Amino acid sequence: MDIETQHTERDRSSRPSDSEQPSEPEAPEERSRFALAGRAGRLTDWVPGGRITVTLLVLLLFLLLLSTFVLQPFQIPSGSMERGLRIGDRVLVNKLAYRFDRRPQRGDVVVFDGTGLFGHGDYIKRVVGVGGDHVVCCDEEGRVRVNGQSVDESAFLYPGDRPSTVPFDVVVPDGTLFVLGDHRADSSDSRDHLGSPGGGMVPLDEVIGRADWIVWPFDHATRLDRPDAYARVPDAETGTGDASEAGAARAGDADG
Repeated sequence: MDIETQHTERDRSSRPSDSEQPSEPEAPEERSRFALAGRAGRLTDWVPGGRITVTLLVLLLFLLLLSTFVLQPFQIPSGSMERGLRIGDRVLVNKLAYRFDRRPQRGDVVVFDGTGLFGHGDYIKRVVGVGGDHVVCCDEEGRVRVNGQSVDESAFLYPGDRPSTVPFDVVVPDGTLFVLGDHRADSSDSRDHLGSPGGGMVPLDEVIGRADWIVWPFDHATRLDRPDAYARVPDAETGTGDASEAGAARAGDADG
């Protein structure tokens, strides 16, 4: 009897009384949930201008990272790419277009560092030949010929310009590009540097990216699509096939 009574009392003592309440979380644990917010608050107190200044700094950092690794604005400095790109136009350069083993394709408008190649600074031109291509000017009708296929450039060539007044016959080395301006009469491009070191070719390592959009002025804003003029140019290695398919097979290329 005594033993049973003792068990009953022990069981009762193990239950929480009605007056007992669940323990509150310890103060340090609750503060840890808002540690980041607290630090941000202290930062806004320390920086002149407070939260507005911090927000602007974060925005500037984001724009800097975007310009460095993804998209970069570029102002057209000359008329070498008219009629499509006019002096003062702003274009957005896609810096990821040729990452991950992608390579420029014929017809792309690219921005590259021409220092030591064409002069000083950045240049914008159209890709006419890629590594391995045989580029000749001109055929019987005065057109540029790539790998034996004549190219009709009338859709983007400056009105009244001939494809070239300078004859050339080159094979583009692997890892380089042969580039021309759309305004051939007002463009310093691969034709003008055939006798220079590098033979007027642009190394892929110097390509900054592909110009994808005209964003300013607004009334001239448009997407810069790759023209169809080079679609029937055969692959330099096989001599047959569509140029776009050949580029994809050679470098795992894809539109971006």
